[in-house]
Amino acid sequence: MNQLKILIEHHPDGFIAYPVGMNGIVIGQGETYQEALEDVTSAIKFHIETFGNAAFQDYDLIGADIAEVVI
Repeated sequence: MNQLKILIEHHPDGFIAYPVGMNGIVIGQGETYQEALEDVTSAIKFHIETFGNAAFQDYDLIGADIAEVVI
């Protein structure tokens, strides 16, 4: 069993959720926080079933930060 941190963004039209510390792109969405969390959890399970240990291979996440830039 793997414990993951999930980042959930709140936008005007709903919520977007994605795991921190996995290889590949895994995203969930929903109209509510809970829907987005359930959707991303399902997507993570599918990703692990599809790619096995490669979903975490060579990915030692020490920490994560949110940074802002001006473009």
